[in-house]
Amino acid sequence: MASSAPNPTQAADQAADQAAGAKPPRPKGLALLRVALSTRKAGCMLGFGFSSGLPFALLIGTLNAWLGEVGIKLATIGVLSWIGLSYSFKFLWAPLVDRLKLPGLEVLGRRRSWIILCQAVLACAIAGLAITDPTRAIGTFAIIAFIAAFASATQDIALDAWRIENADEDTSLELLTALYQFGYRTASIVGGALALMLAARISWPQVFGAMAGLMAVMMLVTLRAPDTERTITARLHADLGQPGELAPGVRAALLFIVLASWVWAIATIAHFMIAMLAPVAPGGKLPSVAEFTKTQGPWIVAATVFVPLIVASVANHMKARALGVLAAEDHAHGPSRTIANHIYAALVTPLAELAGRLRAGVLVVLGFILTYAFCYNIWSSFAFPFYLDYLHYTKDQVAFASKIFGIIMTMFGISLGGYLFLRIGRFPTVLLGAMLPPLGNLLYADLADGGHVIDAFAHAIALDRLGGALGADARMLRLLLAIVYENIATGLAGTAFVAYVSSVVSKRYTAIQYALLSSLTFLVGTLGRGVAGEAFDTYGYGPVFRATALAGVVSVSFVLMEWVRVSRAEARAVKE
Repeated sequence: MASSAPNPTQAADQAADQAAGAKPPRPKGLALLRVALSTRKAGCMLGFGFSSGLPFALLIGTLNAWLGEVGIKLATIGVLSWIGLSYSFKFLWAPLVDRLKLPGLEVLGRRRSWIILCQAVLACAIAGLAITDPTRAIGTFAIIAFIAAFASATQDIALDAWRIENADEDTSLELLTALYQFGYRTASIVGGALALMLAARISWPQVFGAMAGLMAVMMLVTLRAPDTERTITARLHADLGQPGELAPGVRAALLFIVLASWVWAIATIAHFMIAMLAPVAPGGKLPSVAEFTKTQGPWIVAATVFVPLIVASVANHMKARALGVLAAEDHAHGPSRTIANHIYAALVTPLAELAGRLRAGVLVVLGFILTYAFCYNIWSSFAFPFYLDYLHYTKDQVAFASKIFGIIMTMFGISLGGYLFLRIGRFPTVLLGAMLPPLGNLLYADLADGGHVIDAFAHAIALDRLGGALGADARMLRLLLAIVYENIATGLAGTAFVAYVSSVVSKRYTAIQYALLSSLTFLVGTLGRGVAGEAFDTYGYGPVFRATALAGVVSVSFVLMEWVRVSRAEARAVKE
């Protein structure tokens, strides 16, 4: 059948649109994906995701497999894992990455200049790890690893900004984020599973040398990427200059207290790491990680969490009583003021808004955030030494179970968490996310003690026969079952945590508050890794796994308190 001709009105409208230069209809669904993947911007986003995920997989996971294999003590591995705090603290230097022009590289663009600098540093640092013997120069090895972690965290700052600024109608932010995650997950497999498989066939230095080469290739992606113009902003945060806001001098004093607390905390951690990793004099002994964490750990948490919270509360108190506030709009601006406003907005403003809105409930929220992922975070750095050196699985077995099969199970756990949020609600899902990972620690304790409970469970539901039919012996089946439970549980818990924190943050400060609160999740667990490593060396894996599982009671308690707090707040809102 022939198509009918358009009526005169339609023809006139079409002609008018063409005359006005109207854009064709925007493609949707798969058509949009095809258009996006055909663009340079989307292809670069895939590469950037890989560039972000590769160093993280190497430094936070695979590196520990190397150290465990060459006999580095678990206490030392635990302290070395503190380099991961770079990712938690990266919002501290984000203002510099946003505003500082790099001499000689600025010609590449405001984001590309930082990205390519970080990639160059990462390639050199990973190559530096490859040519350094950790058994003879663990201090030098640690310094290089810290430089790599710092460069990786800084690269993430620039990549996040690039993704947001380069989103447009054809390549939306949602699509760029999905492409970024795809590249990141691919890098996790390359830096985890592939690196382990290679290490079973070639030396660890050769593996890291190859990974350094991959990192260098990512610089070609950066050179092909588009960039955005650097804008000149006379006043970054206009609301801080409005009447009723704290005067610049008052803000500077409050900010000085917060920054001094953070600097002290970071310097204290760095000083102990240096002492722990320095050569031991004849007859001497290494400092105790447990003693350091016991005496300094609470002060570090206080300096990085509670001092900023107190300062934020003081800021709210002064504004509410019009003490030290602006009487007229402040038009002054400059580079130092802009950076100060950036840092104030990153460290004080988010907590000030939370403290003002939640009042005493902010203590419950912070307790929830600090302890929610503790049971997993405290031992995650020791997973490879546990699988490879203690349980004596092969690198190929661990690569498949942990980094291929495990990733699939994590994605299933994430999907399950989203489904449960819709089916049973927010707090029941969050409570499950607090309860399930500690039970996983008990499962790993059983695995460390021979896997008798896991074997009985597998036999009771005939999984042993299924595993045998698929070629998995009893040992491999134990590892797979433990990893299935752990990755599903942590995937579900991660989804619940993200959804919860997203519901707590203010829409006005969404990005800033989320970045700050999510970074605090890893603080206590990361600090505790040094203690965990020393405890693993002293008591063995089984007892420590059982002890850390008990710590889950604290997280569950905070979830229940937060559930009660929110329920009461909602009930009051209904009455009003």
